[in-house]
Order: sequence, then C-alpha cells, then structure tokens
Amino acid sequence: MGYARSKKTDEELRSHLRPFLEKAAKGMDPEQAQQKIDEFLELCFYFQGQYDSAENMGSCSSKIAEMEKKTGFSDHNRIFYLAIPPSAFVSVSTIVSQAGFSAAGWNRVIVEKPFGRDSASSEELGKALANVLNEDQIYRIDHYLGKEMVQNMIVLRFGNIFLEPLWNSKYISNVIITFKENFGTEGRGGYFDNYGIIRDVMQNHLLQVLSIVAMEPPVRAAGDAGNFIRDEKVKLLRCIPPLKREDVVLGQYVANDSGDPGYLDDETVPKGSVTPTYAAAKFTINNARWEGVPFILRCGKALDKRKAEVRVQFKDPPGAACMFGVPGEAPPTIDRNELVIQIQPDEAVWFKTNVKMPGLTTTPGQVEMDLSYNTRFPDAKSIDAYTRLILDVMRGSKAAFVRDDELKQAWAIFTPLLHQIESEKVPPIPYAYGSRGPGEADEMVRKLGYVRAQTYSWTEPGN
Repeated sequence: MGYARSKKTDEELRSHLRPFLEKAAKGMDPEQAQQKIDEFLELCFYFQGQYDSAENMGSCSSKIAEMEKKTGFSDHNRIFYLAIPPSAFVSVSTIVSQAGFSAAGWNRVIVEKPFGRDSASSEELGKALANVLNEDQIYRIDHYLGKEMVQNMIVLRFGNIFLEPLWNSKYISNVIITFKENFGTEGRGGYFDNYGIIRDVMQNHLLQVLSIVAMEPPVRAAGDAGNFIRDEKVKLLRCIPPLKREDVVLGQYVANDSGDPGYLDDETVPKGSVTPTYAAAKFTINNARWEGVPFILRCGKALDKRKAEVRVQFKDPPGAACMFGVPGEAPPTIDRNELVIQIQPDEAVWFKTNVKMPGLTTTPGQVEMDLSYNTRFPDAKSIDAYTRLILDVMRGSKAAFVRDDELKQAWAIFTPLLHQIESEKVPPIPYAYGSRGPGEADEMVRKLGYVRAQTYSWTEPGN
C-alpha cells in the first residue's frame, strides 16, 4: 500500500513500479517473469492521505483490512516504511500507531537516515519516537549493513582461524575504509548542503563498517543474533574518543579543466557554502586489541572513481629486507601484505602476498590470492541491500539495524567536531572534480603509516 499526499490511482502506481520490476527480472524466463510481475502488482494499491491525519490513516488501515480479507491473508502483520523527511518521523509515527496499527498481528516501523544532526537532535528524536513506539518496533535502516560484502565481513573475520591471531595491533599497521563517488551533487546540493559528507556518509555508512571490522567476536552471528552483534558494536564505539579538528581533512570539489562543474556551481547550493564534500578522518580505538592502530575513514563526491573498500595493511615482515638482500646491493623492496575487501562496484576480496618471482634469483614479488565474486560465483544473483534488509524486517531480524544506544555512541564521536566546523565556518580545501581529493588527505594517510606498494597493482580478473 502506497500512502502519500499526491493524487494517484492504483493503476498509476503499478505503471510506475513495473519498469523497476522488469529490470530486476532480467535473466528470468520472460513469460514466467511477466506472470510473477503481474501477480505482484495485483497486490499493490495506493491511498491518498495527509501525513498528520488520523482520519486518513484510519481509512487506509480499513482498506488494508479489506484487502487482507479479499486476498486471504491471515497473519495481519504490518510494516510501515517511513520514506519521509526526518522532521516528520515523530508526527507520522504517532498517527500510524494511533490509527494504522494492526490489532491482530505485529507492527514494525522502518525509518531512514539521517537520525538527527547531532547528539542533542538525535536524542530528542529518539525520546519522541519512544513515546509512541517501543524499541522492538523501530528499525533504523542503513542500507550499507545490507550489502553483500559488509555482511560477509563477519564470516570472513570469525570463520577463518588464520585471521584471528593476526587481527590486532601486533600485526596490523593501519586500516583504511574508503567511499568514493565519481559524481557530484547534480542538482541535489540544496539537500546535501544541510548535512555535508560527514553526516551523509561517514557518521553512518563508514562507521558501521568500522565497527564490524574492529568489534570483538559476538556470542552468535546467525539466526536470532541481533543483539549479540549490536552489543559488540556498541562496546567498540565506546572505545573511540571524539574526533578532533587536527585529525580531519575537509575538502570541497571545484570545476575541472574538462568543464565539470564545482559544488558552488550547483544552483541549489547557497552562495559561498563551506559545506565539505570530502572528508578524511583518523580514528583511534582505545582497547587492548587496537591501541596504536589508526583507522582512517575517507569519503567524497566528484572523485576519480566509484569505489567502496576496506584495506587492512599489515606491518613489515621483520628482517625480510636483510634476509632476501644481496650483500653489496640495495635491499629489495618487500611490499606489505594487505587484505582488501571491495564492497562496490563489484564484490571482491584479495590478499596481497609476497612470493619468489620465477627465475634463478630469490627475488620477492607480490601477487594476490583473489576472490572476485563475478568469476567465482558467476551464476549467483546479486541481492539488493534494501531487498535483504526489508526481508530481515519481515523476519524480525535486527542484527543489521541500528539500535538506540549504538546511535547515541556514534553521535558522541562526531558531534563536537561538527559543532566546531560549523561554528568556525572552517573553509574546506578545494580539489578538482574527478581527482583523488585533497593532496593533504594523502599526506595524512602517509604520515599515519600507510605505505603504498611499489611493485604491485590489483587488476580485476577479466580486465
């Protein structure tokens, strides 16, 4: 049931949905796909109503009950997906709980990010929602937690015995989590300018990835394991002190020589805006496992490529340069081992390993042990993150959703920095559209101990 203020018929809603379903059905038998699409669309309806009208919501609820009876549904369970501005979360949740809830089954409410702008606004929103919904009914959705490789990190970490002894400050030099987009705001700058890249990407998507990479083993990670995983994430976040200004590089993209426009060229962006479109930040984790290991989160718009990845760089093998060196000659280059988990655009995992290169000399070189999903699982169907997460809501699985105390800890890390940036109107460093971002960010990463490989570059199989 689609519910919104605009006027629309059931058929208009179905016509709007059909192209998306047909795209998702590519690769299926055309006749079978069309039959399934038609069957699904017959269950799709539209109701025009105001967000703040209990009368409208009550009428919609009655129509749902009528459809349940007609189609033979017997469970009477309901999910309400609030794809609306955060400012309307509380008022709509109130109306939904008063007039839309099913009396015969369970009721669950999905809310989209952003969950507030800082600690105070998030806490205010949380308290207001708690007045009308209980925590078990609230599903705060972050689609990154539904991505295949993000979910795979738990199995990769805890399902392989050789990784656990290495997963600590004794062997790991640094961890870099990167999110790149190769396009700018493209007319959506008015929305983006209210939040900036830190709120839009780093405080939620990337911090969620960091918490899974760095958390301690949960009691259970399958089945009804929602709180076990989220308990460990909260413990981890409590070990991260608030960000400081000196730990962050901020940038804003400008026009390039090819004619791609800068951020301020977007007519929806306020003149002279200092909102960052790029951020790189150093996080420290003050616990026994990670003390001394920098976690670097980088994200930005209008960069050189579209990519999201986790790069775990290990320390130099002790004594290797001397061991494989030839007396009287320059020591050989021994590149560091790296475990790289590529989240997008194509799922992949590779481990950079040093081996003897072919020939008569003992010359070390680097190769990869590679798992590219496109080649290893050619027949596997890629499941959209939202598909996976909405199915989790239906099943009542909460492992991939953000809990209230987790949200509180996340905002505690970022709020002081955000307030300082905005009160001081910190000017971001300009970087050209299509570049790697500010050079100062690369310099920060280098100073924090990351060593770029001299002899190796990964190429996806088939390219």
